[in-house]
Amino acid sequence: MSTEKFQVGRRAGAGPGALLLCRAEPESVAHAAHPLHERMVLTRAGDDWSVLVPEGKPWLHGDEPVDRVLTGWAAALAVGAPWPVLALWWDADRAGYTLASGFRRPVGYVWLADGTPAGEDEAMRTFAARLDLDPVLDLQSLDHLTKPDPEADARTRLRGLLAVLTRAGVALPTGLAPGEPADRLREIARIRPDARQIERSGWREAVRTELEAVDNSCLGPWLPWSGTYATTVLSMAQLTTGVPLTAWGLRRRSAGWTAAGALLMAQGALGIAYELACPRD
Repeated sequence: MSTEKFQVGRRAGAGPGALLLCRAEPESVAHAAHPLHERMVLTRAGDDWSVLVPEGKPWLHGDEPVDRVLTGWAAALAVGAPWPVLALWWDADRAGYTLASGFRRPVGYVWLADGTPAGEDEAMRTFAARLDLDPVLDLQSLDHLTKPDPEADARTRLRGLLAVLTRAGVALPTGLAPGEPADRLREIARIRPDARQIERSGWREAVRTELEAVDNSCLGPWLPWSGTYATTVLSMAQLTTGVPLTAWGLRRRSAGWTAAGALLMAQGALGIAYELACPRD
């Protein structure tokens, strides 16, 4: 591997950045993203997908690496939601993805800046299975991303991943590409006609807003499995998981995992509040 090629790879991902792809309509994603306590721009990314472009303060103005923050955010968004969340991230040395879905353990893959694979092949197979990708054609394309390729740096690898996902309906707006500076990504997202700004809000504010919604109406389900025994079980699991996770994130000063724990607590509290306000017959 030449020094020149390595430097090209480093330049391709010189500034840390990230995108969050959610397999859901923007309205559902906006509701779930508010408690993350991070400014983001939300826009559509295909018929069944939305993309969140974060401001990026935890990694641009702090010591926490972008991959750790994004893993926490993806897990927080996916817990209790019927749709998966795919986090794409990059920095000066590496690039990769994390896929979160429900309470299952997130799965991810990493490439070094020059494109050298640094993940496990099994992660790609799990990734394909969880997104219901074609087990033959799509898996072959993903497998190619795990093999050495002197012509592909980390940014090219992420674009190759997105190319596979186009067959699953992903269509990122022009200009929203891995490796671009965070400020450019936000500007491109903001000018989209359907763009909406996700403002900072703590989990307490999110709970207060949703409790008011519960008080105002008990007509129809607004949570997965609402009005069933599964709602109570899920809500208690979210609360019991969220409390220690939030404490752990605060001790580690991890914005991503603190947000994940706080969102779990918020969702658990909302579920229990719904059961109290709208009891089952």
